[in-house]
Amino acid sequence: MTFNKAKSTLACAITLALSSHATFAQEQAQETKVERIVVSGTPTGVGIRKIDAGYAVTNIDSQQIIKLSPKSTADLFKAVPGVWVESSGGESGANVFVRGFPGGGDAPFLTLSIEGSPVYPAPTLSFLENSSLFRIDETIETMEALRGGPNPVLSNGQPGLTTNFRLKRGGEDTEGLFKYTTSDYDLQRVDAVISGEITDDLYFMVGGYVKSSPGIRDAGFTSEKGSQFTINITKDLDNGELNFYTRQTDDHGAWYLPTPLNIEGIDAEYTQLGTLNRQATIFTGPDAQAHDIDLGDGRGWDGHVTGGSIKLELDNGWQFSDRFNITKGDANTYGLVPSGSATTVGAVADNGQTAFGAVTNTEYASDTPIQQLGRWVVLKEISSFTNDLAFSKQFDNLSATFGYYTASTSANDWWSLGNTAYHVLEAGGESLTGIECNQSTDGCDFNYDISSTGDARTNAFYVTAQYKFADDFTLDAGVRHESHEVEYSVDEDLDGIITKTVNYDESKTSWTTGINYSINDYMGVFARVNRGYKMPYFDDFRDNFSAYEGGEKLIKEVTQGEFGYKLISDSTDFYATLFVNEVKGDTFVRRPGVPAEILTNEAYGVELDYNFNHQSGFSVNLNTTLQETEITQSPTNEGNESQRQPKWQVRITPSYDFELQGMYATLYGTLSAVDDRFGNNENTVTLDGYEKVDLGLILEPMEGIKLQLAIDNLTDEQGITEGDPRNADAPNGRYIMPRTTRFSVSYAF
Repeated sequence: MTFNKAKSTLACAITLALSSHATFAQEQAQETKVERIVVSGTPTGVGIRKIDAGYAVTNIDSQQIIKLSPKSTADLFKAVPGVWVESSGGESGANVFVRGFPGGGDAPFLTLSIEGSPVYPAPTLSFLENSSLFRIDETIETMEALRGGPNPVLSNGQPGLTTNFRLKRGGEDTEGLFKYTTSDYDLQRVDAVISGEITDDLYFMVGGYVKSSPGIRDAGFTSEKGSQFTINITKDLDNGELNFYTRQTDDHGAWYLPTPLNIEGIDAEYTQLGTLNRQATIFTGPDAQAHDIDLGDGRGWDGHVTGGSIKLELDNGWQFSDRFNITKGDANTYGLVPSGSATTVGAVADNGQTAFGAVTNTEYASDTPIQQLGRWVVLKEISSFTNDLAFSKQFDNLSATFGYYTASTSANDWWSLGNTAYHVLEAGGESLTGIECNQSTDGCDFNYDISSTGDARTNAFYVTAQYKFADDFTLDAGVRHESHEVEYSVDEDLDGIITKTVNYDESKTSWTTGINYSINDYMGVFARVNRGYKMPYFDDFRDNFSAYEGGEKLIKEVTQGEFGYKLISDSTDFYATLFVNEVKGDTFVRRPGVPAEILTNEAYGVELDYNFNHQSGFSVNLNTTLQETEITQSPTNEGNESQRQPKWQVRITPSYDFELQGMYATLYGTLSAVDDRFGNNENTVTLDGYEKVDLGLILEPMEGIKLQLAIDNLTDEQGITEGDPRNADAPNGRYIMPRTTRFSVSYAF
């Protein structure tokens, strides 16, 4: 995409937002605004009016989630300005980048919370980012996304993006929904939810889903299957509220990986995984112990997330709150990972001409395309407990909160990476005999096998205060002192010898301060500056062990500034946020076992977050991000742009409600456009920009019945989200998902 095209697309989007904003301001400025309440960014989780929040927060409710039809939890985050999401790997294992913050993969600056508590305190471990532990279903009421703001002081001190999912709660009336969904890739899914009153002031919500499919990229077998069950209980007290929830999930799907580019027959519908290669034998340790594996297990989460809260109004203006969360389960990964470029049978066959299929015994000619694929296995048993306790007090125009956050985090890992062998380059292509390294227990490339165990403990004390100088001007500030301890050990090579041990204890103090000025009842501005830290967890030490032994603390220091304009009225939400940030101490590791690069990155830009709803039935959402990124300190890449971060991206979602032969109907769509990106810090690999169109129709033929048709990637765009993070120079890449069509029918009562 050319720069002129980028400017044209962006100009159209901004013009649409500002013209609608101007029209609304002229015609409806005197109307009474709708009070939109947010809980993110408040130390006790007590809601405040969105117009009073001195930071940028995005709300996405259950009806918007229906229209967005996300294919994974991370896919929903595309609707948040300032966030770049690569969700082309399947249900789990997304890459999420925030406001130009650096990263080579996973989601190092994302915390996913439920009811205000982090699902897992470590934002990212190798082969595990927070969104992999959470599935969206009909039990979700809303999602809030807070970038920057007071994040570094609250909860787990995430300086980047915190997304908070709130569950539906019961009320006095019994309500429910039953929903069946199918698709052109043979998805079979049933969702159900019911809520109501158990007894006076005691309410319930229960719901969940079951599903199965061969996968959006057809693996030839049931490669995606899962179930989830959620209970949410709420008790209203005379002076507060008790809440308890638990969510049991067992869901996994194929791990979609980069594939060779510009090879006939390999496109967005292609996956390496299939019946001929899902079962394999790998060898580990010095005695080459054999392990039979099923790569069809893919990536997923089998565990529970359980928590609750108590909120009390006490005497003399005091408030008390306590939120806790327990997470425990297995987050395993199995996949066929490309190693290097594609080649041909003749280039590597023992006889220089042909090779044979290991399963079918088919003879493959010398010009048959093949590639090394690694049979990777990562077994990961995790657990965590968090608790966030706070007392708040109102002193006339001053309010203050005193809090204590604690977390314990554990991970026990068993890995076998590498195990490469040449496979035929076709969907589900089999491995080959007649190639010497294919028969070796060491494989054709590297092997990296580990067993590790790690425990981390975090204790943080924080204080926040807000002073209202007048009805239209407030000043807030917060400070957090955090101590972080890690004990970690690794057995590399699985030979019973501990090669790396860590005993770590460091402390840091984060802070934030901001001002908020209300121009009038529906318009305001805010400014904020903060400093926070991303503390290291287990894999940070293993990947950067030599740096750690040399005295590096492996702490990322993040400094941010924000200036925002906001408009919130009956029909319009509009946020424009200028941001600037610096991240010191970033580490980048191309592949486990190789040396890390330590970098400093800077970025600045603007986020636009706009919603307009007209009485005619027309509505539109716009979210746009423009940013400039630069690596300001690096051994080799100083002055380059940060990898895999577009300079601009635009997402426009119009919707129109109307009557169709007596039925209520909604026609909606989304146009997404993204700029070119660099696939590596060296800026030698360019990932082309692309546009994507989604379309949907909702019909309500009778009361309670709803039909929905959703078409994703209508034009079947072959966009590339990332190259090969393990070898940026290899011509491999991961496509966005191909065109798919989903149909659902639901009954609400």
